[in-house]
Amino acid sequence: MLCGYDDDLAKQAIATSNRIRGLLTQIHPGLETVIGPHLDHPAMLALVAKYPTPQSLRHAGKRRVETLLRNQAPRAWKRWAAAIFTALDGQTVVVSGTDAAGLVLPQLATSLAQTRQSRDEVFARIEGLVQAHPLFGLLTSMPAVGVRTAARILTEVVGKDFESAGHLASYAGLVPVTWRSGTSIRGDHSSRRGNKVLKRALFLSAFVALKDPLSRAYYDKKRAEHKKHNQALIALARRRCNVLYAMLRDGAYFHTPEVATAA
Repeated sequence: MLCGYDDDLAKQAIATSNRIRGLLTQIHPGLETVIGPHLDHPAMLALVAKYPTPQSLRHAGKRRVETLLRNQAPRAWKRWAAAIFTALDGQTVVVSGTDAAGLVLPQLATSLAQTRQSRDEVFARIEGLVQAHPLFGLLTSMPAVGVRTAARILTEVVGKDFESAGHLASYAGLVPVTWRSGTSIRGDHSSRRGNKVLKRALFLSAFVALKDPLSRAYYDKKRAEHKKHNQALIALARRRCNVLYAMLRDGAYFHTPEVATAA
């Protein structure tokens, strides 16, 4: 229940953030390029909530904007403030609909801040439950398996019986399938069946695992075999799924395989 609600909050936060960026693009594209990429920071949300339009930012002045940003972004405030007023100088035209956006943007910024606060509270509860589980140490010993991924593995995998790693991969929708249409046969593609929640968790975990040298080497190998980015990631997710199955079956922690070197 908590994981599902966390997913809902994540989707809501993305939708609200995209809506804010869309409105900023309509009224001032240059300003959006400065504010939009940093909407995950509380300082930018506070700025949009208080000074939502180019006119309100100009009226507030650089000193007030710097003061607002400095309180919540002590490292980036000076750079952000300079970029904001540089962008403001780049557009002198007031676009139709700016006043309406000035009413909507503060509400969206407040809603986004509240959504992220709710998600932090839910995550804290999920984290406590996952860390108290006996398999927490085992699951997180695998590179790129954090609390949210471990939570999804616990809810979608643990407690179910799988005869082999292939059965688990099929359940997760990571087994490639061949598309056929009459006499036309196309190559192997990712399955659209399976547990989509688990597949997404394992896919995102594989993406993060690219920072791990062992996982990166396997990904690069698949890319060298002319696999596309997503295909290589799915192949990596499948390989990691096999390792996960073995870890759960044997109750063994993950360890990096030792590479034999010639004397």
